[in-house]
Amino acid sequence: MTRSTLVPFRITVCGIEELHGHCEAGVSHVLSILDPGRDLPPAFGSYGEHVRLDLRFDDIIEEMPEKAAPQLQHVESVLAFGRELAAEADAGAHLLVHCHMGVSRSTACMALILAQTCPERPAAEILAEVVRIRPIAWPNLRILEIGDRLLGRGGDLVEALRPVYRASVDRPMRPGEPDWPTALERWGRGREIRHMRG
Repeated sequence: MTRSTLVPFRITVCGIEELHGHCEAGVSHVLSILDPGRDLPPAFGSYGEHVRLDLRFDDIIEEMPEKAAPQLQHVESVLAFGRELAAEADAGAHLLVHCHMGVSRSTACMALILAQTCPERPAAEILAEVVRIRPIAWPNLRILEIGDRLLGRGGDLVEALRPVYRASVDRPMRPGEPDWPTALERWGRGREIRHMRG
């Protein structure tokens, strides 16, 4: 859990395996993002009363056969959830955003909630806050592109991704993976690497 320097509510970003560690954290709002067909994590049964938005789409950035890419309606739902949270947030409000690993879908959605809540803040500051809260962030480019358009930010959120990607590219992705560029190209996400390189 981290108290944000930009918004009046606390924020946690995590992956599925970390959910049990936040049962006693006083979570009031949950944005749950999982692959289609994935069951709701049982950890939520220990969270007590909370408001939750459940979304199901794959962590991809292009349309792919037999996969569900993030769509406009998904991002619209994230922003509507964020507006409701901001409107009713009090000192005890605590947002938890999770996806499978807490790296890509969740951090992109958190960035959009922050950008919507703080429209006067520069995009670089928004993305820096995302990284401060979740240092392993690699926000999903497609989600940020859709959200940037919906928020009317003129591409600044997408542009601010470049230094985030550059700072992360040398970090090991996961055991056995050679490097981020190779893995992302193999997974059909090479456009993120090309975006990073400008």
